[in-house]
Amino acid sequence: MKLIDTDYRLAEKEKHVLKVANVENAVIMNLQLRAGEEIAEHDADKEVFIIVRKGKVRFDVEGAPVEVTPGNVLHMEPLEKHSLHALEDSDILVIQVKQ
Repeated sequence: MKLIDTDYRLAEKEKHVLKVANVENAVIMNLQLRAGEEIAEHDADKEVFIIVRKGKVRFDVEGAPVEVTPGNVLHMEPLEKHSLHALEDSDILVIQVKQ
């Protein structure tokens, strides 16, 4: 068992990215963005699950906008192009799973 802290860092600096875990078939990252910050369009060669723990984030996935908030999960297939824009200060878990 391992307990990993993902402390809130936006009080200290802008845009915080931390690799939380890297296991055989998955990578988990913690991404923290201030309102207005963006991540440019990109894709991943793995399935991606997005869990917003705090805030609100607009994703554009293959040109389709979707707002992700606490209480829902965004799933993207490998190679789906996406970008994101923090509508509020946000704390996000990104889970990449190898197929």
